[in-house]
Amino acid sequence: MHTVWKGSISFGLVNIPIKLHTATESKDIKLRQLHKECNTPISYKKVCEGCQKEVNEEDIVKAYEYSKNKFVVLDAEELENLRKENEDKAVEIIDFVKLEEIDPIYFEKTYFLSPDTTGTKAYALLRKTLEDSGKIGVAKIVIRSKEQLAVVRVYKDALVMETIHYPDEVRSVSDVPNIPSVDVVVQKELDTALMLVEQLTTVFEPTKYTDEYRTALMELIEDKKASSTVTATDKKPLPDNVTDLMSALQASLEKTKKPATRKRTTKTKKNA
Repeated sequence: MHTVWKGSISFGLVNIPIKLHTATESKDIKLRQLHKECNTPISYKKVCEGCQKEVNEEDIVKAYEYSKNKFVVLDAEELENLRKENEDKAVEIIDFVKLEEIDPIYFEKTYFLSPDTTGTKAYALLRKTLEDSGKIGVAKIVIRSKEQLAVVRVYKDALVMETIHYPDEVRSVSDVPNIPSVDVVVQKELDTALMLVEQLTTVFEPTKYTDEYRTALMELIEDKKASSTVTATDKKPLPDNVTDLMSALQASLEKTKKPATRKRTTKTKKNA
């Protein structure tokens, strides 16, 4: 399993060397876009809106737009210094709370935590502590230059870390339009709805749920492989200046060609 981060977890004076591994993966089927006319893959270029020129990576700077068309440019060195300043920090557990106190809206991405070679004993200690206390740890970590809030908990035999949103990243419910302020519910309808919930209540078994659209799409792709496969061309058009140069060379070549027909006529006259 690929390691995406290496560091340590600390709580109190306990320090656990660990590695971070992505716990989930997207199974979305990625479809490419082709030009309908010639089946060439479509590419996307970075173009400056002002001068309509394609821009290379080295010509791009990062900036923050604090109001319409007003930017503060941040140079790479300043951002790098901030990143280095924070990246040395470990996963520091700052609080212990109950899992049910955190609404699922806060959860973002899950990572498996594995102990480094010298951290197995301390890893097992934290795992057992969380299990026996019924608590999870609230921590902070810096991943890819971004400081994240996270929780550390036990999942089966492993410790997992889940990044969570900061409170100001979760939008206010009061901003959601058309939510009824009071319950206008007919008791008979409510009783029927509760009965339906009771009938559909079961134990959660994740393996019984499948992505039916993805399965159907893969079946369609497999069926079409035999009859509807197209080969994308990788020919790229020559730049304008090269095209112009080729035209000029071709024209020059045509000019230097000897008029073969005229020669044949001359020879015929001599023989006569």
